[in-house]
Amino acid sequence: MALGACIAGAALSAHAQSAGAYPERPVKILVGFTAGGTTDIIARAMAGELTGVMPGATFVVENKPGAGGDIGSAEAIRSPADGYTLLMASVGPIAINPSLKKLKHDPQKDLAPVILVADVPNVLVVHPDRNISTFEAFQKWAKENVGKLNYASTGTGTSAHLSSHMLSDRMGIDATHVPYKGAEALNDLMAGRTDFMFATIPSVIGQIKAGKLVPIAVSSPNRSRSLPDVPTVAEMGYPGFAAGSWFGLLAPTGTPEPVIVELNSKINQILPNLEGRFVSAGADPVGGSPDDFRKFIAAEHDKWAEAIKSAGIGKQ
Repeated sequence: MALGACIAGAALSAHAQSAGAYPERPVKILVGFTAGGTTDIIARAMAGELTGVMPGATFVVENKPGAGGDIGSAEAIRSPADGYTLLMASVGPIAINPSLKKLKHDPQKDLAPVILVADVPNVLVVHPDRNISTFEAFQKWAKENVGKLNYASTGTGTSAHLSSHMLSDRMGIDATHVPYKGAEALNDLMAGRTDFMFATIPSVIGQIKAGKLVPIAVSSPNRSRSLPDVPTVAEMGYPGFAAGSWFGLLAPTGTPEPVIVELNSKINQILPNLEGRFVSAGADPVGGSPDDFRKFIAAEHDKWAEAIKSAGIGKQ
């Protein structure tokens, strides 16, 4: 018993020392998207707070945009698994792209989850000229125009596309997908050239507040703290509907467990400080354990793989 206690104590001490010594030099957080986007904003806010709670630490965000976030993921995977290169990633490169593209890497095998940082629901929006302000009115309009409506998205296979496809399929309205490159989708919706779209809350919250777009429903299981008066699709008669964006921190597989535990602990500690900034931008802070995030990623991968199959999208 005494020997076992000594061994256990030594192990705990070694764990504490390893975690306590980290970091000894600047930590790089890779972002696979351009500066100013939601992933970048969340990464920079988190990096600033981490620097405050880890004495002597410096967290630097480095943007590696391209290929829908896959370039950043690939660079993180190639980096030494020592805790000094991390990845702030979103749903696309981690849970959607593996079923959409022929990747040379496998995010679930090659990256170690640290923490789910934030959930960003997609919100179903229409132009004010449609004179639709409730989900019931939207549903009535859609079912009176089966096969006639179209929806915009920021690209084939994006969460915006798949969210609308899932809703169209569940409602049986046979709406036509009109893919765009990024912000062009929102521009054409606001010009009245498309009928509806799902967009991340941060990308449209300004237009919603200005009355230029009408929010109909959010795609998350629970209402968004950013739009608390907007119902979920699930509560409006489509139970289980969940399709949105999220952002989490990962590390190269093989990163020491004490480092992952330390990062997870510190980020859980700072998330309450970030809540105001996140919610005002349209994101809901999450948190939890690395294992929670691992299970979440696996479930998300399966869900989006089924949606991609249903949409008839082959691997590119």
